[in-house]
Amino acid sequence: MHYQVVSFNYKRCDLNEREKLAFKSDDEIREFLNTLVKFDFMLEAFVINTCNRIEVVTASKDNFATFHAILGLISRRSGVNFYELEKSAMKYEDEEAVEHLFKVVASLDSLVIGEAQITGQVKQGFKLSYENGTSGKELNRVVSYAIKCAAEVRNATNISENPISIASVAVAQASDIMNGSLAGMTGVVIGTGEMGKLATKHLLRSGADVVLISRTRKNAEELANELGENVRVADFEDIPKYINRYRLLFSATASPEPIITAGMVQEKDIKRVWFDMAIPRDIEDISDEKIEIYRIDDLQSISKNNHAMRQEQALRAFEIVQKYKDEFFIWLRALSVEPVIKQMRLDIDRVIDSEIDRALKKGYIPNEYRDNIHYLLKQTFDKYLHQPTKNMREVSRKSEGGAMIEAVRDIFGIDTGNIDVQRYKKSREA
Repeated sequence: MHYQVVSFNYKRCDLNEREKLAFKSDDEIREFLNTLVKFDFMLEAFVINTCNRIEVVTASKDNFATFHAILGLISRRSGVNFYELEKSAMKYEDEEAVEHLFKVVASLDSLVIGEAQITGQVKQGFKLSYENGTSGKELNRVVSYAIKCAAEVRNATNISENPISIASVAVAQASDIMNGSLAGMTGVVIGTGEMGKLATKHLLRSGADVVLISRTRKNAEELANELGENVRVADFEDIPKYINRYRLLFSATASPEPIITAGMVQEKDIKRVWFDMAIPRDIEDISDEKIEIYRIDDLQSISKNNHAMRQEQALRAFEIVQKYKDEFFIWLRALSVEPVIKQMRLDIDRVIDSEIDRALKKGYIPNEYRDNIHYLLKQTFDKYLHQPTKNMREVSRKSEGGAMIEAVRDIFGIDTGNIDVQRYKKSREA
């Protein structure tokens, strides 16, 4: 079994291409996963679908075939040429794939190091696939370890103190443009998801009032009640009125099409600054010298200072990721050796019973000696296998242990398909 991550992210895949590749709904993700796992070599898969990355995480029998199947399916659904996808894709396999996923979940691979949203987004991506029946124990193992790793990164470093997000970078940039202060201003926030909520909070902390707009007014009203009297709610249909009244706009919806078009814009003497934090984009290209539009990728360069400030803590965080990756594969190899040991002993039990039955049938031993002879032979084999068993467990902890365990499995013709590893480990540890 192999792990693989195929990633299209902000490092190599620009905003226009990410818009084409992004999944517009959970149903689209389910359809993609259902098709992907139909391949014989594919075991499990889930999708990470955010504004900065579209990643397919898999457990399969064949990494080469998996990579090309993913590119083929994505090319078919997005209309992007297969070979163009191959150029922009970043591929991680086995240990490298696990390390990459750990970095992603710990927010070390994010556009802004330390942003808090990605852990929940990965959890949600896995949960969707698990409930869809396209992910199971193989990917659950690595996701669970990744979440533990992220928790230690947060606890052992201050990389997530005063958490930074795209929304906070956007509000900070707005403050810089407005001569260092947003006090007394009003920001229009469209969208009540995590990004919209963060933008609203940062605006309030900066002293600004907020007009909050959501396609579902009830969602906006609930968030406004939670955040206080400086947040008022407007109807989605009134977007044109508010974007032409106020200078600041922050938009982060899940709309598959732009919600703000050139036709909505009125000429104004005021300078307006708009932040489009959505993929696909919420604001279409607008030619107006008095409107400055920042998109997701524009915020990357702005966030570089945040990366620099956190580099020392990031180095410590990378060490934690490396430790967890090593521990994960040690655990995984140890998990693989237990079924081999268990099945070996079950096979010996069957051989003992078979030979005793044959001896009884031929009259070599009386029937009343059966239990004693079985006990003697079992003890003999247990004593003989004690050191080999100990050696196998020690070997399983080494990087080459997986291949050696596979060799033992092949030599002895051991089939571990029916072994409940977790139950056996618990009984052994009791």
